[in-house]
Amino acid sequence: MATQSWTGPRVGCGVAILRDGKLLLIGRARPPEAGCWSLPGGKVDLWERTEEAARGEIAEELGIKLGALELLCVVDYVAPEEREHWVSPAFLANEFEGEPALLEPEKHTGLGWFALDALPSSLARSVLGAVEALQSR
Repeated sequence: MATQSWTGPRVGCGVAILRDGKLLLIGRARPPEAGCWSLPGGKVDLWERTEEAARGEIAEELGIKLGALELLCVVDYVAPEEREHWVSPAFLANEFEGEPALLEPEKHTGLGWFALDALPSSLARSVLGAVEALQSR
């Protein structure tokens, strides 16, 4: 089994996509946080800007084109026992083109629109941070 050495946190990105007051979440099939509902998004590659990464990940995962993005919050996922450390800006999107669909079923178990006061019980940390930021606006 190969080992990986870490030199610092990894960088991810997520997008809180809202439509009619509901938040779009996707089910995670892979670690970290497999089995949880999460914001759509992914990792930021070297030399890639976070907003560019967010737009690209959403297009790849859901097949939609995002409108204007606003930085909503930054989420830290620190789990030494899982050998995971992520720093992830979460953006807010109120406008998009197309209808979201799961384009990477090997990575995601489902998608759904949820009212902020009726979220599923198994939420990824990115969702908790985004919901807290949305409710404090």
